Amino acid sequence: MKKMIILFAAASALSLAACQSPAADKVEDQAEAKAEAIDDQADAMPDGPAKEAMEQKADVVEEQGEEKANAMDDNGEIAPSESGVGDTQKK
Repeated sequence: MKKMIILFAAASALSLAACQSPAADKVEDQAEAKAEAIDDQADAMPDGPAKEAMEQKADVVEEQGEEKANAMDDNGEIAPSESGVGDTQKK
C-alpha cells in the first residue's frame, strides 16, 4: 500500500506540476503527507478490519486533498468525485 501511494504521488506530481499553482501543490502535498502518516499507522496494526479501515481512510484523505487542489486550480481537470472513478468512489 505504501509503495502504491508513493508511486501514485510521484505520478500525480509529474502530471500536475505544470498546471497547479504553488498553493494547490501545497494543499495536495499536505494531504499526501497526512495520508502517508495514516497509512504508516495502518502498517503497524495487525491484519484485520481495523487495518483495512485505516488504509481506506488514508485513501480518502489523499483523494480529498487532490480534489481540493483541483478545485483551487480547476483548469478543466476532472476530480475523482466528479467522474466517480476514484478508488474510494462508489461504483
